[in-house]
Amino acid sequence: MSSAEQFVRTEYPVIDSDPHFTRVVSYMRAADVAAWGGLTAAAPALLLGLERIRPAAGPKGINVALSVATGLGFMGGFLYSYQKSSLRFWGWEENSREQAKNQIEMDARAAAGLPAYGEPTMDEASQAAAARNSKYSALKFSAIPWFNTTNHKYHLSENTASKSAN
Repeated sequence: MSSAEQFVRTEYPVIDSDPHFTRVVSYMRAADVAAWGGLTAAAPALLLGLERIRPAAGPKGINVALSVATGLGFMGGFLYSYQKSSLRFWGWEENSREQAKNQIEMDARAAAGLPAYGEPTMDEASQAAAARNSKYSALKFSAIPWFNTTNHKYHLSENTASKSAN
C-alpha cells in the first residue's frame, strides 16, 4: 500500500474501495431494484400530473415527452440504485449481506485458482490510472456517470491493507 493511500473510517467493514460494475449490479438488493423501478415510473407520472395542470399543445408532444421522461427516470433510477449498492461496498451503509456474498465469491475464486478481482488486461500504469479514475466515482454522478469496468489489482480495503502490512 502506498503512503498516499488513505482509508475513510467507516462504521461498517469496507468490502472493496473500487468494485467492478458487474459486482455492484449483481450485489444490488431488492430495495435497490424497487427504487430503480419506482424512479422509472415516477418521472412519467410526474409529467402526467403536470399535464393535468397545464395541458401540452397536442397529443404528439406529450408522447415524446413521456418517452424522454421515462428514459430519464430509468437512467436516474439506475444511478441511484448503483450508488446505494456502492455505498455498501465502501462500508458507508450496513453491508452484512454483501460481506457474506463477497466471502463466498472470494473463497470460490481462490479455490479455483483465479485472481480475486479478475485477470488484468492492462499494463501496471494503465491499471493504476483506471483505479484512480474510478475509485469512489459513484459520488460524482452529478458531473459524469463513471464506472469501474476494468480488472485491476487496486481494490484494497482496510481488511486487505492490514493483512498485507503483517
